[in-house]
Amino acid sequence: MEVPAVTGTLDLYMAEISRFPILTAEEEFRLAVQLVKYNDMEAAEKLVVSNLRFVVKISHEYRNYGLKLADLVQEGNIGLMHAVRKFDPYKGYRLISYAVWWIRAYIQNYIIKSWSLVKIGTTQAQRKLFFKLSQARKKLESLSEKRPEFAEIAATLGVRPEEIEEMDIRMGSRDLSLDAHVIDDGEATHMDYLMYDGEDQETALIRKEEMALVQHNIAGALAKLNEKESFIIRNRVMADNPLTLQAIGDRYHITRERARQIEKQALRKLGLAIPSLGGETKLLEG
Repeated sequence: MEVPAVTGTLDLYMAEISRFPILTAEEEFRLAVQLVKYNDMEAAEKLVVSNLRFVVKISHEYRNYGLKLADLVQEGNIGLMHAVRKFDPYKGYRLISYAVWWIRAYIQNYIIKSWSLVKIGTTQAQRKLFFKLSQARKKLESLSEKRPEFAEIAATLGVRPEEIEEMDIRMGSRDLSLDAHVIDDGEATHMDYLMYDGEDQETALIRKEEMALVQHNIAGALAKLNEKESFIIRNRVMADNPLTLQAIGDRYHITRERARQIEKQALRKLGLAIPSLGGETKLLEG
């Protein structure tokens, strides 16, 4: 089944789909029966294209959610095609009367998914509230000319004020893709405008390589220390939560002063094994 794609401006798309005539009830019934009985794809295509203008009309109802109207129309078209496949011509009503439910369902589902990376309408009641909240708020504002309280909106929709407050918070914060274009026809993305105060990739790579070299040298230097010296360096000088000299003394049954002397001796050995650490070891000894 080939359906006109929403390309270019919406005006061009409307001009294209307006070429397809609206079917009479008799024509629609005949085509729908052909589809049901013989799986006639040509009949299905005629049923779809004759109702595309209604999809555009329904899509306009959702244009205030900050999404491209063309995308809403495209989703609505998918809902229409789904409705055509499910339509039962023998029940006596027109296709669009049945299809409008599927068109809205596909558009609403697209809005829900596009609104946030975090699901905001996980139940049918929440999904309904998502689309009813703005409508109810605008209606109350038009009556009182002031922003209505959550309790007023809740009473109108028959839900708890806490549910209104929670949904209002969710709807008030949209996710934004950093890869999205700042303007539709431009090349710049939001990523291009991010400020970064950290080091550049080249500096980070050099620092990483220097750190790896130092760690390699330290590993080799530690191998030259005896067991006590190595333990003290690892657990006092290199540890995030260093042991006290008293704790080291208790471990080896030596005095605190003796533990300090071993530490100083180990730092000197490290300074000799790794000349670049010489200055740092003198500071640590002090």
